[in-house]
Amino acid sequence: MSNVGFIGVGYMGYGMAKNLLKKHNVYIFAHKNRKPVNKLIKIGAKELKTYSEIKNIKIDCLMMCVTNTPIAINVANKIKNYLNSNTLVIDLTTHDKNGTLKMNKIFQSKKISYNFCGVMGGPVQSEQGILGGIYGGKKNDFPKCKKYLNSFCKSVFNFGDVSKASSAKLLSNFLSLMTTTSVIEFFKSAKKLGINIKLLCDVARLGSGNSGALDRIANKAIKGNYKGYVFSVDNTYKDLNYINDLVSDLPNANKLSKLAKSFYKEASKKGFGKFLVSELIDKEKY
Repeated sequence: MSNVGFIGVGYMGYGMAKNLLKKHNVYIFAHKNRKPVNKLIKIGAKELKTYSEIKNIKIDCLMMCVTNTPIAINVANKIKNYLNSNTLVIDLTTHDKNGTLKMNKIFQSKKISYNFCGVMGGPVQSEQGILGGIYGGKKNDFPKCKKYLNSFCKSVFNFGDVSKASSAKLLSNFLSLMTTTSVIEFFKSAKKLGINIKLLCDVARLGSGNSGALDRIANKAIKGNYKGYVFSVDNTYKDLNYINDLVSDLPNANKLSKLAKSFYKEASKKGFGKFLVSELIDKEKY
């Protein structure tokens, strides 16, 4: 069994680490949220309190799934000195347009192979092991990375270099977040106008407006549960910031992403930053 280090066992990382444990030894790093850490320890994961502890273990693969580019860079600069040149780094973080290039440079300084793999899907898909992977890295490293990524990805698509893969991830998020924003406003409008939401969803599912976002939100929302889309307002705003920067030279895409970004900026200002985006359906002040 290979030794896998995993940094970031939050909403998405928990399911990934859980699936990795089926075929690999998994070492997780201390996390402020103890619930997923304790659950993983119970099923065989080992916890490391500091990055320096990793030097005593032959880590074959290090995976990172953290909140944003600044955090990822901070982690990379700290941990690079404790990895050996044979370690395969797979970064699952959603980055800004230059993030993967900066990360690659950090690990290349130690001759460590850096690979990026953005994922599509949510915490449910992560636990079920059916995420979609958006890979970027060296051609020879792709088969090696798939050995680990197949633990939680149904399919992994190779986009070439890390920068192209990161851009593809952001564009995929652009599509999903714009769709999700439309679904949220669809529900809020239906509530305001007094329209039967269950009937309206049944109709919407028959047309081209049907989507994964509609399914995730509607299945619970028609029962009064608005926690169907497990992604926070703050993370949505962060991703739309990254997307807006990526498409800054594309006028229409820039306008769309800027408009959506303004919704979540306003929601965060009103104190809803930690809420799930789908919970905004039930927030009158937003």
